[in-house]
Amino acid sequence: MPLSTKSLLRKFLIWKYKHISELQFIYVLSILAGFLAGMGTVLLKNLTHYIRLLFELEFFNNYQNSLYFIFPIIGLLLVYTIKQIWLKKHIGHGISSTLYAISKLNGIIPRYNIYAALITAPLTVGFGGSVGLQGPAVSVGSALGSNAARLFHMNTKTRMLLIGCAAAGAMASMFKAPIAAIIFAVEIFSLDIAFTSLIPLLLASVSAVVTSYMFLGTDVLLRFELTDKFEINDILFYIVLGLVTGIASVYFSKVFFGITNFFKKFESRAKRLLIGGIAIGSILYFIPPLYGEGYGIMNNLLKGDHISAIGTTPFNLDLSNIWVVIALLLGIGVFKAIAMTTTFGAGGVGGVFIPTLVMGSALGNAFAKIINNIGLDFQVSESNFTLIGMTGLMAGVLHAPLTAIFLIAEITGGYELFVPLMIVSTISFAITKYYVSHSIYTLRLAQRGELMTHDKDQNVLMVLDIDKVIETNFIILKPEMKLGDILKKAVAKSSRNHFPVVNDNHEFLGVIRLDDVRHIMFNSNLYDKVDASSLMHADADIIVYEEHSMNDIMDKFKTSGAWNLPVVKQGKYYGYISKSKLLTAYRQQLINFTK
Repeated sequence: MPLSTKSLLRKFLIWKYKHISELQFIYVLSILAGFLAGMGTVLLKNLTHYIRLLFELEFFNNYQNSLYFIFPIIGLLLVYTIKQIWLKKHIGHGISSTLYAISKLNGIIPRYNIYAALITAPLTVGFGGSVGLQGPAVSVGSALGSNAARLFHMNTKTRMLLIGCAAAGAMASMFKAPIAAIIFAVEIFSLDIAFTSLIPLLLASVSAVVTSYMFLGTDVLLRFELTDKFEINDILFYIVLGLVTGIASVYFSKVFFGITNFFKKFESRAKRLLIGGIAIGSILYFIPPLYGEGYGIMNNLLKGDHISAIGTTPFNLDLSNIWVVIALLLGIGVFKAIAMTTTFGAGGVGGVFIPTLVMGSALGNAFAKIINNIGLDFQVSESNFTLIGMTGLMAGVLHAPLTAIFLIAEITGGYELFVPLMIVSTISFAITKYYVSHSIYTLRLAQRGELMTHDKDQNVLMVLDIDKVIETNFIILKPEMKLGDILKKAVAKSSRNHFPVVNDNHEFLGVIRLDDVRHIMFNSNLYDKVDASSLMHADADIIVYEEHSMNDIMDKFKTSGAWNLPVVKQGKYYGYISKSKLLTAYRQQLINFTK
């Protein structure tokens, strides 16, 4: 930052401390975070739109099917080049990376996250990658919120709140659904529902929506007006739909993790690009509706135009046969998860949110068509079941039932479908939760013990930095050291009452405590006869730096009853953690969380 800018910022901060309270300034920053998130979302949508316009030129019309194969590979190659040559940094999945920054980096998100997704996501989606823009929008907004908080020297708690505000702003701007955006921030980012956090979320959400209206007008991504009311006679069908979307959510999650693990086997990004690019190109060639995000599928199904939703295919199929249409819609639902994850595996940048809606809309519409055409005189609203299918997939895959309910309710402009929304989202979420313990966003973080939840005690332990509680100023002993040397070089010079014993490779062998030598320390006849190996013993437990989380460490202290435990890092002795220092650090962090 230039000197003059630093000087102006310093003067502003001094003025702020004198004239504006901390809470008032948080409100101002939340409005700013919403505006920036809204601007980031507008840029993402416009850049993607302009890239797509290039491919709508008449020149490309004659080669449309072939280009479905070629364009995604070109987009992935451009993203690969930008990552390798310019950014030279990893770009993670937007929401997962943001959750990691909250739980392990004290809400500090690198500045390059602001522009990385802003460039690579439109290239991925604009060229046909079968992913969404919601994740990148959250990534851009969260990075803006984090860096705005750092610029104005806000504390960790405020920084995390502003990340939540920016995430809510990105959601509100994308769908023009401010209430669902607030619930999304609370549900996904585990923010406290308190007055101090609710008002900033409201301000950010409204600010982002207003920004979206200013630059995009009244245009919305999902265009639908509810015309068919909820019929109590359809309640059994909604229950069955909940079961179907629950099973589909489990399938979606399993496919995501399975394909992701497959691509991890290839260390070379170039190999991932080659394999993934050919795979996604082939899928899109045979199933063109999977090209890009898929808003066309959802909007056409909501309008009742399944012919436009399916589009043109390389097969000469009879679309006047409703069962052929149903089969194609089911195929879209099944292959959307595969196409999305393959795009990620090949190096594409995008989000999971929109693909879940696309899959849900296809399955919900196909389900309604099956009911209406099995010849039993049943008649249900296909548009309503399309919407409810989207809710079921969102609730299951993202583990966000409340977000799913309120997003669809806001999109429809009312709460006529609130009962079926609740039924389907609850059943789908329950089934998915049973088979997949965490969402796509959070599973990896949960497995590493890095997931922020609504459990405040666990969150406090999670954000504690293990390096800040490890003490390394212990005098180290070798197993061959004699008692005389131990007393002279260790006991006499240390205020500690325990001494780690390591071998020549610095591997931890055991510990000698002052009580272990107290009864012989004045017997000079033993000074040259007794060595450390005969005095040392195993410690109560061992902490492995790379494996054990703060929660694990606290459990070890509880179960062992010890007041000090050794830490081993990369197989070598590293230091000790004392229970008293850990509890002191915990109390201080708890104060930071609650003040």
